[in-house]
Order: sequence, then structure tokens, then C-alpha cells
Amino acid sequence: MLLAAGCATFEGQFAAHLASPSAEVRECAGWYRALDEQVEAAGVRDAQYARVSGFPYLRVDRFLASSGGKVGDGAAAWQAFIERLRSLDLESRRHEIDNLPRSQFDALPAMGADITRAYALARTRECGGRLAGVDLADPRARAELLAAARVPDEYSSAQRLVGLYALTRIPFADGVKRWQDEMLALFRGEAPTPPGASRVRFAPPTGKILPRSTVLGLLARAQFDPLGQPMLSEREFELIAAAYAPSFDIAIAGDYDRFGALRWRREGALPEVDAAEPVVYVQPAYTRYGERVLLQVVYTLWFPERPPRGAVDLLAGRLDGLVWRVTLAPDGEPLLYDSMHPCGCYHQFFPTPRARPRPAPDALEEWAFVPQSLPGVHDGEQPVVSIASATHYIEGVAVAPGAASLVRYAFRPYDELRSLGRLDGGRRSAFGADGLIAGSERAERFLYWPMGIPSPGAMRQWGRHATAFVGRRHFDDADLIERRFALDLEPE
Repeated sequence: MLLAAGCATFEGQFAAHLASPSAEVRECAGWYRALDEQVEAAGVRDAQYARVSGFPYLRVDRFLASSGGKVGDGAAAWQAFIERLRSLDLESRRHEIDNLPRSQFDALPAMGADITRAYALARTRECGGRLAGVDLADPRARAELLAAARVPDEYSSAQRLVGLYALTRIPFADGVKRWQDEMLALFRGEAPTPPGASRVRFAPPTGKILPRSTVLGLLARAQFDPLGQPMLSEREFELIAAAYAPSFDIAIAGDYDRFGALRWRREGALPEVDAAEPVVYVQPAYTRYGERVLLQVVYTLWFPERPPRGAVDLLAGRLDGLVWRVTLAPDGEPLLYDSMHPCGCYHQFFPTPRARPRPAPDALEEWAFVPQSLPGVHDGEQPVVSIASATHYIEGVAVAPGAASLVRYAFRPYDELRSLGRLDGGRRSAFGADGLIAGSERAERFLYWPMGIPSPGAMRQWGRHATAFVGRRHFDDADLIERRFALDLEPE
């Protein structure tokens, strides 16, 4: 009842705009309502960020939600907080507007064949600024906004209740432990190559790599908003991403081991991998350690499938991938690396000497699986990630000089996946409105549902990755690293 009353209150804040004595405010509120109606009708909702109930011009991710407690009463902090929330909404609105079919786009107020999608986005930006100005001046609206700026976790408590989670988590924890033991054995030996397969090393794009001293300069010169988040330009982030990019040493036994760009084929039910163009999708992320905000660089590969190993394979299915992330110290040195598959599965950590694991609070909980520690990674060196055939498990990580390779991959912004071109001229996200890639489901979902994760094994969008069957953990939790590792932020 309290939750329902709260939601009604938040929606009431927007209702006040719909009934505002100001015609401009009413029109802007009506624009957002109409835009949401058409986006929902077309099923093109972008699920990367959570909507802020009662404030349709704002969205939030887990890192930004963690900043809410730092806003206080300062005007500058409030302005920065609102602008960050608005920027996330505008990101999603841009993709939603681009992905709207023509019929839904033409149904928007005052829309016509001569009105462009760029105009629709500009109107959204203008109206968001107008509504934000009204709400920012209202102390009650600010309090409601802080309460609403939360990201629901990716676990269903109802599923866990029905699935007797308190009991079923015990055999699940045992299964996780068996998989971890299997991985540890794999890491202790040399990466095997299946009969008939060959190992191919894919290196980062050619070009001058910034030395760490230059990266340190970029991070040191970066402006920080009042919430402590660094503000890097797109070009600066591209240079940093290139400086820390890994090589991928892949055992290739079939087309299912060849990664590439995601594309929509004609009449395709799900996006397909174009292995003719080896692509790694890159994006920035942030984590919090005490009062410091640390930059992370995230690299994502997509494979066509995980092929079945036998007549019955619960883990096999269309599309697979690997996500590799590096967390940087303020001086530009890597602190630790971690990895998962785009289903949120197989989360592993690879700390350097500047990251020391903290003990798990619960012996059953999936806390921080560390199959291998890495030495410090210095100028001219890069991680080389060995990837198994078919399962695409990481088999080992080496630190090696950035030697030349005959095969190079290209960088693409991860955001491209939120609006891919179609052969019919339209656009469509790789992900559905629920954040999942329809058609990538695994049979494991019929057995693993008591752990509370929707469609476990299915590929999903950034911000939607639950990474533990036992416990609650998300790949983008703002305190994920801080709770599990003690970091040396300053060099000795």
C-alpha cells in the first residue's frame, strides 16, 4: 500500500504539469505523454536505464542512483544531478525516436512527413529543460525525485519465494562451486586447442598507443562535476580505450567462434553476427571507491552462438559473447579486470597487486571468483585473453608486449547496438523493451528460475546483468568493486 501511494504521488507530480496554468508546461507534459504512448505501442522502449517515476524526462543508472545521497542542498550539485539524469533520458529518447516505425512517429503531436526525427529529439530536449526548471524550483518535487531515482534489481523476489530459494540455493551454490573448480583446473594448465581448431590472436586496432603518463594527464586534467564524476570528451575516452585494449586469443573450430558486428538481416528474428568485420564494442563505466569515482573501460565481443555439446545441452543457444572490463586508478594504472558473458553469467575477477580480495560475508554467496591474479600491466604491455572454442570461457590471461598481429579488430561504440539499421530502411535495437535479446533464450531457464533471474542464460543489455545465482549482484553495481576488494589508489 505504501509503495502504491508513493507511485501515485510521483505520478501526481507529472499530473501537475499536465494541468499547469502555463500553456508551455502543459504542452511539454503532453509531448512526453504522447511520446511514451507511441514508444510503448511500438515496443521500442530502451531498457538500458531505469525511468524515474513521475519525471518522464529523467532516467537513472545504478552509478547515478548512488550519487543521490551526495546532492544535499547545494544548487550546483542539484543542477549536475538533474543534468546527468536528463542526459541518460535523452540518450534513450534518441534511440527510441530513431527506432519508432513511421506510423507511430507520424502519430506524435504536430508531426508530419516534413518533420524530422532530429526535430522530435530537439523538442524533447527543450521540453525536458522546461520541466526540469519547474521541478528544480520545488523542494517537494526534489524530495520526490530523490526517492524515485532508484534502479530496481534484476531479481524477482516472487520467483525466489515460489522457488523456495532459501533451500534451493544450497544445491545451486554447490553447482557454482563445481564450475569454479573446473575453471581453476583449466587456468592451471595450458589452454587446450580442440582437434582441427586453430588459435587466432586478434589485436587492437593499429595506431599510436598513449603512454600511461599521458593517460594520467588526461585523467588529472579532466573536469569533475559537483558529484565527483570526471567529464571526458568522446575523443579522450577513445584514446584511453585504445591504451588499455586487450588482445583476444581464440580457439576457432567453427563459425560459432568467429566474433563480429551485430546486424539485422532481412526478416531476421534476432540480430546476427557478421564475422567478416571483427568488432569489439566499447563503452565507459564508473565505479565508486570511498569518495573517489574510478573510470572503467568495457569491451564486448559477440559470437554467433554457443553450439550444443550433445543431444541435450541446457546452455546452448543463439548468440554468445564476452565482456571484458578494466578499472583504472586515478594515476591511470589498471587496478583489476573482470569479465562475464552478456547473459550476466560466469563473472570472474582478475586483480593486480593493487587490488586485494575481501572475504565473503556468506560462504554460500557468489562473491568474487578469482581464478587468476595478474602482475602490474605497464606501458607497452596488454592483457591477452585466451578464449575457448564453443563455450567461449576464458581459459587464461597473460600479460604480454603489444606485439603486431596479422588480425586486428575494430572499435565500435556500444551505443550503436541500441539502434541498428535494417535493410528495409528502418532501425531497431538489438535488445527488446525488457532488455533481453529475443531468440537468445537458453533451456536452462526452465531449471534455474528459482534463483529469481528472468530468463537466465539469455543475452541482455548493459545495466540488466544479474551476475550471481546465489546472492544479489549486478555487473554495474556502483559498489561492486569496493565491497569485494581493497584497492591501492595511490602508487607506492
